[in-house]
Amino acid sequence: MLAEIDDQRPTAWEMHGDAVRIFFVSADARQGAASHLTSLDAGLTCTPVDVSDEAWAERSQISLGPVQAGRIVVTPPWRRDDAARMVTPAGDPPVVLLIQPSMGFGTGHHATTRLCLNLMQRRRLAGARVLDVGTGSGVLALAARQLGAHEVEAIDHDADALHSAAENLALNGAGDVVRLRLVGLDAGANALAALGRFDLVVANLTGAALQRFAAALVARVAPPGALIVSGFEADEEPGVRQSFEPAFGVFGDRLEEAGWVALALTIPTPSTAR
Repeated sequence: MLAEIDDQRPTAWEMHGDAVRIFFVSADARQGAASHLTSLDAGLTCTPVDVSDEAWAERSQISLGPVQAGRIVVTPPWRRDDAARMVTPAGDPPVVLLIQPSMGFGTGHHATTRLCLNLMQRRRLAGARVLDVGTGSGVLALAARQLGAHEVEAIDHDADALHSAAENLALNGAGDVVRLRLVGLDAGANALAALGRFDLVVANLTGAALQRFAAALVARVAPPGALIVSGFEADEEPGVRQSFEPAFGVFGDRLEEAGWVALALTIPTPSTAR
């Protein structure tokens, strides 16, 4: 279902009793998704529900706490002290990222964010140039900076998400390294090419989006750079792998949590390509 409505850009989803509640940034996007789904299955019931942004934020702020992924801890600002007291698996103080809960995806509470954070920590990012695609809250861009990247481009098609990311950059004092840009993968080859190429590209999107934009993502990686992809479940993995096989052939690290998957892919140099 999520793959079918990817063009309407759903922002989040949750199980709601025996149904699924899917969130959109506008009523038009919501109606477009409902119309498309009911055209595929006349027995499907789609009921519009308006949700107050303020009430959502208040509920989130009450319930969210620090989340750990390796040596990185993602926390709302009011739990900063709790996060600082946590320890890494090696017993060291954690790398703390402050994220203000908002409509920008990426508080660390979703498995795909943690999977990406763990895979990023397996790579040497000191001095690297990194692209965060669909940055949302900016959490992965901030993590890249903390892991040593000297330049991070963070792009998103959603202006509201970039507003949230800007707030989080300020909270973490990261404006010296991370640059935010209102650019989507469907912006066109020239807009994406203007970003240049990167040592690491991170794309925590959806399975459908990864398959649709595989070539565009690969084109942003400078060999022998790497691409980390997540946002899809295990049953979508074969389709995602097939989309990237022409460029990568051999896949690297794979992590899975609660049915969600993340893959790290490395583009071979001419001397190692087969």
